[in-house]
Amino acid sequence: MRPRRRLGLVAAAAAAALLAMAPASATFGPRHDSGTHYFVPKADSGATQQIWNLYRSGNPADARLIQKMVTTPQAVWITSGTPQEVTKQVRATMRAAKATRTVPVLVAYNLPYRDCAQYSAGGATDTAAYQAWIDAFAAGIGDGQAVVLLEPDSLGIIPFYGQFGSSTLEWCQPTVTAADGTQSPAPEADPAHRFAQLNHAVDVLKALPKTAVYLDGTHSGWLGSGDAAQRLSLAGVAKADGFFLNISNYQVDTHLIKYGTWISKCLWFATDPGSRGNGHFDWCGSQYYPATASDFSTWTLTDKWYADNVESQTSVPYPGDAGLKGFVIDSSRNGQGPWVGNEDWCNPPDRGLGVRPTSNTGVPLLDAYLWVKIPGESDGSCTRGTVGPGDPVRGMVDPAAGAWFPEAALELAHNANPPLATGGPRALPKH
Repeated sequence: MRPRRRLGLVAAAAAAALLAMAPASATFGPRHDSGTHYFVPKADSGATQQIWNLYRSGNPADARLIQKMVTTPQAVWITSGTPQEVTKQVRATMRAAKATRTVPVLVAYNLPYRDCAQYSAGGATDTAAYQAWIDAFAAGIGDGQAVVLLEPDSLGIIPFYGQFGSSTLEWCQPTVTAADGTQSPAPEADPAHRFAQLNHAVDVLKALPKTAVYLDGTHSGWLGSGDAAQRLSLAGVAKADGFFLNISNYQVDTHLIKYGTWISKCLWFATDPGSRGNGHFDWCGSQYYPATASDFSTWTLTDKWYADNVESQTSVPYPGDAGLKGFVIDSSRNGQGPWVGNEDWCNPPDRGLGVRPTSNTGVPLLDAYLWVKIPGESDGSCTRGTVGPGDPVRGMVDPAAGAWFPEAALELAHNANPPLATGGPRALPKH
């Protein structure tokens, strides 16, 4: 028993040292201050426990993989709390980042009807409550430097929103039931309130002196680029720094780069008063036309559409990359691309970590790769269309959304692309 106890103490010390590791560095995008380093938040307690268990069981290689994963710069999600609590939480993150000379990537995730009652349901009760929450969020940032990713899924899932080019409403239709059993749309569950909430958030956050703000652009396997551009425009992207792609998803970078570039070009084409496409987001090419979404080799057809119809405009000079909105990609879990199956976004098996956070993207409109979704945290207790409670693909009950998922964490680390190195010290120097 004594040698086993000794191994446990060594493992515990290694896991504790994890919390004091130096942050990896990465500059932000070319549109932002060069030389900026991203913040590494405190590791999830489940990750620390997993590292401890791996060392204790004699598996230091896997322990070091998880260590490297959780000490890579990642976002800090702010998802609930009273205004006072939110200010305190954000301010604490800002202080920790300042102490390590890094810049935090903050995710604001508290919009009314968040996730439309799916696995990550929740959010503020109404517009007034959300505005107070965002105001408090901004107060926590103050004059510090931060990157804010504003409300993932907020533009991909809009209550009672008309489908692009159609009068048909999308699936998200929250209702309330009256005493007599009749149903009606839930209060403020409508596009006008959603766009007003996001515009308020952009206005408040962009009033801060050193805050970059990005809105939800969904991903290349979801909305068409014209549809995404129209929603972004209504949400106030003209006042923001740009938009984000692939939050908590698994689409490959090559698809996302084309998709994001098309959105940027469509935004200019359909909103510049001098453009012949002004007001016509529906004219914009996308992954669905003239390309075929399932055949990436055809996506060059949409590239050509933008070259012929947008970049070659003579009615008003095309501004080039410098005049377009930039975007960031969540590459935290897309190293192996998407999985094919029911609920493909929910804890898909055999996925891998993607490109490490960096602004050295080599793509003019791509401001940065970021790790936004925390690798190793569950997407929810996936049932994949069954009665549950188990996940029929994994043969287990997946942890609740946001809880640590040891099995998935190891999959991501083992299948990382590019690979995570297994060598090196067990703990980096304290900072």
